[in-house]
Amino acid sequence: MIENHAAAVPAAPSDDRSLAGALWRGWRRACPACGEGALMDGYLTVRPACPACGADMSHQRADDGPAWATILITGHVLAPLMLTVFTIWRPAGWVMAVGFSVVFVALSLYLLPRLKGAFVGFQWAKRMHGFGAAQPGKLAASR
Repeated sequence: MIENHAAAVPAAPSDDRSLAGALWRGWRRACPACGEGALMDGYLTVRPACPACGADMSHQRADDGPAWATILITGHVLAPLMLTVFTIWRPAGWVMAVGFSVVFVALSLYLLPRLKGAFVGFQWAKRMHGFGAAQPGKLAASR
């Protein structure tokens, strides 16, 4: 006996959101919906709405995720590099500490806003935290 489970699977939304596209637009710190407007208002502050398309960005909940990912990536890039530099050239400890501290800070400052944008893009694409809620105008039109 074959059962039909089609009723248990929710219907896919009519407007599919590309995850790769949203991640790329977020990485570029652009609106994940249109890619035209600036996502950030400053270094890390996400705008409440896109200035180009008006998409509501107030639902984003990046929290500590971008900082965690920044530390994870930076540590995994720099740890083998530190080992390689020490093995080949044997610099003094203070030279390595100062040099790699500067590199770590610079790489972290570069990655942090881009990863935050990617996190917001991911949330938008997956309709998390209210990004998938029906807009008031669309809700009234559907009734």
